[in-house]
Amino acid sequence: MEKIIDIIDSIAHEKGLPPESAKEAFKTAVIQTAKRVICEECDYEVEIDEKSRSYRLFQKITVVPTGDPSLVDEPEKYISLEEAKQIDPDVVVGDELTSEIKLEDYGRSAAASLFREIEYHIQRFVEEQMFNKYKAMIGTIVSGPVTRVDNEQNTYIEIEEVRAVLPKRNRIKGESFRVGETVKGILRYVGIDKKFGIHLEISRTMPKFLEELLRQEVPEIADGLVVIEKSARIPGERAKVALTATSPRVDPVGATVGVRGVRINAVSNELHGENIDCIEYSPIPEIFVARSMSPAIISSVKIEDDKAIVTLPSDQKSKAIGKSGINIRLASMLTGYQIELQEIPSTATCTTEEGEKETEKSVNPDALKALFGE
Repeated sequence: MEKIIDIIDSIAHEKGLPPESAKEAFKTAVIQTAKRVICEECDYEVEIDEKSRSYRLFQKITVVPTGDPSLVDEPEKYISLEEAKQIDPDVVVGDELTSEIKLEDYGRSAAASLFREIEYHIQRFVEEQMFNKYKAMIGTIVSGPVTRVDNEQNTYIEIEEVRAVLPKRNRIKGESFRVGETVKGILRYVGIDKKFGIHLEISRTMPKFLEELLRQEVPEIADGLVVIEKSARIPGERAKVALTATSPRVDPVGATVGVRGVRINAVSNELHGENIDCIEYSPIPEIFVARSMSPAIISSVKIEDDKAIVTLPSDQKSKAIGKSGINIRLASMLTGYQIELQEIPSTATCTTEEGEKETEKSVNPDALKALFGE
């Protein structure tokens, strides 16, 4: 086992592990091997000698009174006070002595067991390091080539050294992917499966995916000049994003949309043609609700607890509701209020009705008969 620490350092370099982590894995492997080969209930400790590049294994033995039953039941773990004083005259009951053990003395099976344990624990450290790496990436965009699409339309994507899955439920309606095609998504979940190792799940339907795409596409958002306050999506159909600027010189909506819509169109194309409405956020609920109902023109908004009563001209109602109710649903999701619409007659309608009533009042039927000679 001489120079085994050099081997551990080489493994650490190959696996991209910190040397100290690899050495801790090695210590754990040695202790587990000793428990398996020598005594499962015993306590051990491992010391690494950096100069000789080797290790030493010690077994801890507890001092008990002479004649204690544990000396018969578990002789590997205990030593009598009488025997212990021959080693150290100052020892007392309850002290722990250490005895050096060499795994080489237990044959080839011990050596084979040690190397299996080393491989196992190094792999666990590698997985733990990778798990922490990807866990820190939750909520960010990842991308990679498609490696497989199963019968249930779950899409498997290679993200660096790990395989991720894009479940059908996390895919925008109408999308389909082919093997070799590069796919983007938001990292939603990271877990460790006993059978398959690290498991990543990505999504293309979360509002966070839209926000991260905007952050990549719009420099003002990436630099913090424009802040995404809230967002709401019906994936693949329509989305609303509430924006605010940290500088009075920046137009949050204009910066996000870009010249001739180039920025917002790039994001829309990634989202399978999803229409994206950008509105300026307001901390005043009435104003925020009115803006969220765009493109409808709102007359007034009244907030009652978790309900927003929106008054609008009758000719704006269809715009406020949107196709299949999509506009009002998104506005409700964005603002957090249950929205109730109240119509008011339009100006043109009022004028016509009033004119008809006035005509009925001012025209005399007898005068008409006289006029036409009847």
